[in-house]
Amino acid sequence: MSFELEGPVLEGALVRLEPLDHRHAADLARAAEENRDTYAFTWVPRAGEVGAYVDAQLARAATGRLAPYAQISTATGRAVGATAYWEPRCWLTDDQLDAVEVGFTWLGASAQGTGVNAEAKLLLFRYAFEHWGVSRVDLKTDARNSRSRAAIQSTGACFEGVLRNWSRSWAPGEDGRLRDSAIFSVTATEWAECRVRLEERVAGFLSRAG
Repeated sequence: MSFELEGPVLEGALVRLEPLDHRHAADLARAAEENRDTYAFTWVPRAGEVGAYVDAQLARAATGRLAPYAQISTATGRAVGATAYWEPRCWLTDDQLDAVEVGFTWLGASAQGTGVNAEAKLLLFRYAFEHWGVSRVDLKTDARNSRSRAAIQSTGACFEGVLRNWSRSWAPGEDGRLRDSAIFSVTATEWAECRVRLEERVAGFLSRAG
């Protein structure tokens, strides 16, 4: 496969997605140490692990199979979490991206429920469908993670099912174990409706903030 993921800056009203860099580390360390109660099934680095976390994401990016982002709150100018494109798939030709996953997503507690996640998904989906021309964007999470599943479904993504023992578990205390993964997707034919839904959700957050 000759296609290599490379994500540009994606600018919204609530969030700006910047390619992840060590300049984001201090903000991410601060965000990661906010209330961590929602991270039961999601691995989020502790403050002292953020430097190694950024190194690991940049190493994955060097393979062309990951495009990691810092999520920057436009209200504060600070990094409040991370996300990424990853697992590009070119099924028909080597240089045309047919499908990609959005994953490696986490937000500090203070950014949750503010519209940052909804707008980040809008920006990522829009670029994938309207610039790369993908046929599918998919997302997955630990099947036990009801909070994450609800957040994904709120974007308009379709639940496809649970794949058993599908990937490594990131839950605390489960090193070396596999998890069941809940799989969701948005296809190109669904994108127009999904886009309207996400734009309306973001508009709602903006109106409440104003």
